[in-house]
Amino acid sequence: MNTPALTMPATSLRPPGYFSLDADPAAVKAFYETNGYLVLENAFTPTEVDELKRETTLICRGERGELPDHPKAEAAEPDDSVLQRFLCIHFPHKCSDLMLRAIHNAPTVRALTTVVGPNVKFMQSMLFIKSSGKPGQAWHQDEDYIPTRDRSLTGVWIALDRATVENGGLWVIPGSHRPGILWEQRWHGDRRFDCAEQSVNFPYRDEEAVPVEVEAGSVVFFNGYLLHRSLPNRAPEGTYRRSLVNHYMTCESHLPWGKTPDGDHNAHYDYRDIIIVAGTDPYAYKGYADIQRPSVRPSGQGGCDKWGGNKYQDELPANSATGG
Repeated sequence: MNTPALTMPATSLRPPGYFSLDADPAAVKAFYETNGYLVLENAFTPTEVDELKRETTLICRGERGELPDHPKAEAAEPDDSVLQRFLCIHFPHKCSDLMLRAIHNAPTVRALTTVVGPNVKFMQSMLFIKSSGKPGQAWHQDEDYIPTRDRSLTGVWIALDRATVENGGLWVIPGSHRPGILWEQRWHGDRRFDCAEQSVNFPYRDEEAVPVEVEAGSVVFFNGYLLHRSLPNRAPEGTYRRSLVNHYMTCESHLPWGKTPDGDHNAHYDYRDIIIVAGTDPYAYKGYADIQRPSVRPSGQGGCDKWGGNKYQDELPANSATGG
């Protein structure tokens, strides 16, 4: 059963959780703590969004440095043809000054100091292109991938295109962050989704999820324990749901992420390829590192290299109107 498209509500009819730039910080914080997510509208101006979309194309074309296993595009190749090769590029801020500046977006940083701060550090960026036919990502919690010691991980999902149910926007389960449990993950075998495993055995029903439809320039903030997913982009061919996703956390928390310089996993290791965006870093004496390089998530034509050239299944299960 195909998921029906939902129309974007008018600003005056927005559901709870959509905040303007001048919203009361206390209301913002209260909603975030209760629900695990919020939307900050118009955090990026139309000009800034257009610049980021142009930069996305240049990155995909190899104009900001060659991407692993993706040679620079030929000058005559149309942009659409180039963009359709990609689902996600990791660490675009490592090759793009514009993506780097987006990390410091003033409205975003102000909101982060409200819900996480006052001391906030950044550690990761991901650039999703998600053209028509590309899959979503199954139910998951970001804290499974980026562990923090104080549950402060916050995803910042910047919409570069209008994000709707039809083109694969986010779905969230409000309040699912509150138990502080990282649910078991398993391989899903579902061609609607990319290769990441899905969270299972949590006590929530798909019907409890809500769509987070946003206009370009809006930012979705969500807690690292919040269950969220997205479904495939089913919009007409040539439609994109581009987004830049940055991750932040408190400066006070160690970040035992990835491997130590010696190649071993170590709970005492504090990953230092970070950027301080607000306040002070109590661990500044450790210095900072330049570890990561831009990389491309293996996707194949269908969004997962395990699927080869196949796209997601045409028919969705009956209770599929959920995503993140």
